Amino acid sequence: MSRLSTFAAVAVNLLGELVAPSRCAACDLPIGAGVLFCAACAASVERSEARDESSGGWTSAFEYGGAMATAIVRLKYEERSDLAPRLGRAMLQAAERVRGRFDLVVPVPLHPRRLADRGYNQAALLALPVARWLGTAFAPRALARLTDTPRQAALDRERRLLNVAGVFAARDRARLRGARVLIVDDVRTTGTTLAACADALHEAEASAVHALVLAQRARVRAA
Repeated sequence: MSRLSTFAAVAVNLLGELVAPSRCAACDLPIGAGVLFCAACAASVERSEARDESSGGWTSAFEYGGAMATAIVRLKYEERSDLAPRLGRAMLQAAERVRGRFDLVVPVPLHPRRLADRGYNQAALLALPVARWLGTAFAPRALARLTDTPRQAALDRERRLLNVAGVFAARDRARLRGARVLIVDDVRTTGTTLAACADALHEAEASAVHALVLAQRARVRAA
């Protein structure tokens, strides 16, 4: 998704929030403006303290479960791009933990075929409010996804590693060289997708890479 189309999608979504009553991101119950979940759904949402500050580490805003999991599924698979601005803003508290540490915010890319099918990259829509909040340059095309791989959620860790090996490549190597990059995605499970993105960024000579995710899913044991 181009920067122009990403900004346009967010602008349309924000306008929709102004002209229509806000509704719970999980159950569609009418709620107050600027609120993400109704009281009942909010009770099932858990903020995350999970993080890994090592090189190539990550920070999570929420645990994956309850109403947050429902909202993410709706965003990704039920054509609910209108949820992205509010879900992106929900990441800002976690984003504060990394303020001042990065030069670029880069969303995990979709393959062009999947982008065409879905009509938007949910990671890019989440990343835009984060970049604006941090005052950091937004680079939605810095990474490319070369292969349309099967969905990671259906695979165990070993197959996840194979599934994303060599899948990502840097597009704007000159911009990435020496840059400190914050990757943004919706869900982290084992971290294989984020690690593959980090490998591509480091190969392009990015000086530091960290990931910020909306939700951290409990690890899935291999069968």
